[in-house]
Amino acid sequence: MMSKTENPMRKITIDKVVINIGVGAAGERLTKAAKVIELLTHHKPVITSARKTIRDFNIRKGLNIGVKVTLRKDDAYKFLKEAFYAKDYKIPVYSFDKQGNAYFGITDYTDFKGMKYDPDIGIFGMDIAIVLKRAGGYRLPRRRIKSKRIPKSIGISKEETINFLEENFNAQIVR
Repeated sequence: MMSKTENPMRKITIDKVVINIGVGAAGERLTKAAKVIELLTHHKPVITSARKTIRDFNIRKGLNIGVKVTLRKDDAYKFLKEAFYAKDYKIPVYSFDKQGNAYFGITDYTDFKGMKYDPDIGIFGMDIAIVLKRAGGYRLPRRRIKSKRIPKSIGISKEETINFLEENFNAQIVR
C-alpha cells in the first residue's frame, strides 16, 4: 500500500521488454531463430535487417540478419520471470545504463524452464533489453504542442532500476 506522501505518478513500471536474436545471415538459421523466439514468447517475431554494409562480415544493407519481439504489460512480466530464472536471478552491474534500462544475454534457449534441446533447431542465444518508465511524464517528448525532453526529475536512475528489479523479480546484482 502506498503512503499519502508518495506520488503515484512516480511509480516505476516496465515499458517494454525486447528479445533479439542476431543470426548474421538470412536463410535457414533465421527461420530457426524465429521459431525459438515464438516458442519462448508465444508472439510472432519481426525480422530485422542490416542498417549498413559491412564487407568483412559479408553483410549488405537491407539483408535480413535477425529476429526480435517486443513484449509489454503482463507478457513482459511473465517473460522476465522466466528469463531471470534462466540467469539464476543474477545480473552483472554493468548491464544497467544511466537512463535506467537493463540489458543482458542468455547463451542458450534451453536454460528456460520446460525447454528441451532440439537437434533440428540447434543452439541459439539471445539479448534481452528491459526499458522502464514512470507512470507519468513520458508524453512530454511525444506531444505535438510544446514537446520537450524528459527532465531528470522524471527520469529513472541506475540505482532505481536496480532496486526495482531486486524488489519485483528477486534479482541479485553482481557487483
